Amino acid sequence: MSSRKITLFYVVLISLASVAVGMVLASRLDLAPQSSAQSLALPAMNSAPLSGPVDATTFRNIAKASSPFVVNIRTRAKRKAQDMSGFFGGEDSLGRFFGNPQNPGRSSRPREQIVEAAGTGFVISKDGLILTNNHVVDGATDIFVAFGENESDLEEFKAKLVGRDQLTDSALIQLDEKPSTPLVEAKFGDSSQMQAGDWVMAIGNPFGLGHTVTVGVISATKRPFTVADLRSQDVLQTDAAINPGNSGGPLLNIRGEVVGINTAILASSRSESNIGIGFAIPINVVRDLLPQLRAGKIVRGRIGVTVGDVPRELVADLGLKQRMGAQVAQVFKDAPAAKAGIEPGDVIVEVNGKPVTNRDDLIRLVTSTRPGTTVPIKLMRDKKEMTVNVTVEELDLEAETGPQASSEGGSEDTSSGFGVTLGNITPNVARQLRLPPGTSGAVITDVNPGSSAEGGGLAQYDVILKVNGTSVSGAAEASRLLQKIPSGGRAMLLVWKTRQNQELFLTLKKE
Repeated sequence: MSSRKITLFYVVLISLASVAVGMVLASRLDLAPQSSAQSLALPAMNSAPLSGPVDATTFRNIAKASSPFVVNIRTRAKRKAQDMSGFFGGEDSLGRFFGNPQNPGRSSRPREQIVEAAGTGFVISKDGLILTNNHVVDGATDIFVAFGENESDLEEFKAKLVGRDQLTDSALIQLDEKPSTPLVEAKFGDSSQMQAGDWVMAIGNPFGLGHTVTVGVISATKRPFTVADLRSQDVLQTDAAINPGNSGGPLLNIRGEVVGINTAILASSRSESNIGIGFAIPINVVRDLLPQLRAGKIVRGRIGVTVGDVPRELVADLGLKQRMGAQVAQVFKDAPAAKAGIEPGDVIVEVNGKPVTNRDDLIRLVTSTRPGTTVPIKLMRDKKEMTVNVTVEELDLEAETGPQASSEGGSEDTSSGFGVTLGNITPNVARQLRLPPGTSGAVITDVNPGSSAEGGGLAQYDVILKVNGTSVSGAAEASRLLQKIPSGGRAMLLVWKTRQNQELFLTLKKE
């Protein structure tokens, strides 16, 4: 090889080595641009026990340290004017709070309007990722994030939606541009530590007033909160004042760490403001979802059942040695559970070798299973243990809402003793209720307000198929079986819910 060729070879080799070294140095020094599709590392969580005294400056110090990572959120959305009526619901409804929507006008003809709303959020990464509520940004065409505690020093930036989740009412947004000063990140606490009586602080943007600090305690934990049809999420209840516009803001523990995302208040027709009962999504639940929120899609498993905890007084009747498992109330048509042979009334005690102590265990085990995976499910039926193999599918909320049906038909009134009036299924009734061919049972023609039937989930035009495992041929037989149950006893009912077009297993206590 000539000396000229050798020289050229080494020049090229040295150049390539320089590029490689430069790439390594750049990656070490964070000089290379990072992919926007990268996953988000879970923020550190402080699980150390909460302890220490509370003095005159405790809450002042928490507010001072936390306010920099709390942001005000303003959104614009296109909505039909008439869709905004009754937004906060009626008496004793759970009011979600965007803020104060503009008056949609009095015209009865639907027309599209640009509606502005307000909420809150908090920074979780220095590259501009912010957590808030899904209902704050749902349907928004524009998202604006403001930094600053007072109206006079607010600095506003545009943001975009990265990912959202209806079942935890959480959303992740990212700033298009960042402030000139470094962003302050929120610190995460351990929401599983929180107990009734623990001090908490809420910071938010109530009624568009900007940063507002309120203090209270955890009033209760694991309050079930409806987030979608047939779906609920356990939340923290607090008496720290939360008002419209606080949605998406942090609920902080005594160390100033985020333990929840403020999401709703208990409202009434007389007031849309705080009445001492607010709810926050536990931060542990949202923290576990952050990588999927960052990726833009939440994937959960589903087997197609609704379940409840096993009633304490039915443990022996169900063949259980102790109170454990999740009792199946409803099995959706063509769902994995139905294909595997799971029936209403079954008690699921184990999933893929892991014990199920209650309904929450079952939900957690199923939703965390990768769709497409086949798992063995152990259950109790008629006091006998059996195992079925279920192939988990991906959760689709729309698939969980069945078609609705309602009708009217003649019936034979028969007292049941549970606050219902029962009637027979005539061909005309079966046709009007669109019952499956061959359905036999007793149709509920009326439900007394405040009765155990109403409280237990029965509704007009539902059909009682079985009472304590015995099939029902008509109203007279259903009434006889129900009347045999002593006062204070329970009836295990298999019911056809006409409005959901599904079977449902219910337990009712006789007064």
